[in-house]
Amino acid sequence: MKIVVTGGLGFIGSHTVVELQQQGYEVIIVDDLSNSSITVLDGIEGITGIRPAFVQLDLRDGVGVKELFAASNAIKGVIHFAASKAVGESVEKPLLYYENNLVPLINLLKELEQQEEACFIFSSSCTVYGQAEQMPINEEAPIQLALSPYGNTKQIGEEILTDVAKVSSIRTILLRYFNPVGSHESALIGELPLGVPQNLVPFITQTAIGLRKELSVFGDDYDTPDGTCVRDYIHVVDLAKAHVAALKRLIDQKNTSAVEVFNVGTGKGSSVKEVIETFEAVNGLKLPYKIVERRAGDITEAYACTKKANEVLGWEAKYTLKDALRSAWKWEQKVRKQS
Repeated sequence: MKIVVTGGLGFIGSHTVVELQQQGYEVIIVDDLSNSSITVLDGIEGITGIRPAFVQLDLRDGVGVKELFAASNAIKGVIHFAASKAVGESVEKPLLYYENNLVPLINLLKELEQQEEACFIFSSSCTVYGQAEQMPINEEAPIQLALSPYGNTKQIGEEILTDVAKVSSIRTILLRYFNPVGSHESALIGELPLGVPQNLVPFITQTAIGLRKELSVFGDDYDTPDGTCVRDYIHVVDLAKAHVAALKRLIDQKNTSAVEVFNVGTGKGSSVKEVIETFEAVNGLKLPYKIVERRAGDITEAYACTKKANEVLGWEAKYTLKDALRSAWKWEQKVRKQS
């Protein structure tokens, strides 16, 4: 059973490929290597014993996408990760984000709608809720005006999928997840941002290992217990398993509507300062950091209500924040020894 995983050499994508292969799926990774490395294939093979098929392709190339599907028989579904993902960068480069995050989606759907049936898992985000009025956030929370072009591309992506589902046989699950962190316990794959990290945990680990002088905390005057932003940090392996559970639901045709939505998180919010302190505690380190101005597009707090995913998908987060931060540091140390 062939599954295309776009952005499959990225952080979440690579961990999902591992889980898929361990469940017996045949994976075709499609990645343009713009924010990933071909060496991730070695890590996936090292964990699973299987080297997945790989196609280097910019999904904005409609002809290339058509050729991909023509060359690969019996593609059962697509798990779509490939996208630009930094909130701050999207504010600075909105056109780049609209092009990178929407054109590939449209190209993929053009091919899938020609099939008798197809399954599509969309990598969405809690950013679609904006600053939700109530915590924890459930799937019924209203979609708020996006605070960044990145968040808006996720909202528009969901709208495109909903519209297409009305006129095609594509069955879709939108996974709105919160903040993925950590790495595989083997430390053979993990988060490896190119350039300056846009997410908190790789900035923490790079600071801890001396690659960065100090960590920047974007604002300490938010309406939270310690003044720093609160997020729901989910271990990437838990998140990967949620994608496999969602795919199985679609393949088994257990979905109750053409488009279903699930939040994927831990249900617990942690502030930036709490994450720093937890990292220091579990790894026996001290981090230099400074408070700087708020970052454009950031919201005050967001953490998930996971009841629907727990009960309907039969999935729940198993790993703790401590587990995630311990594994992230193990991965960082291994990466720097190799470089």
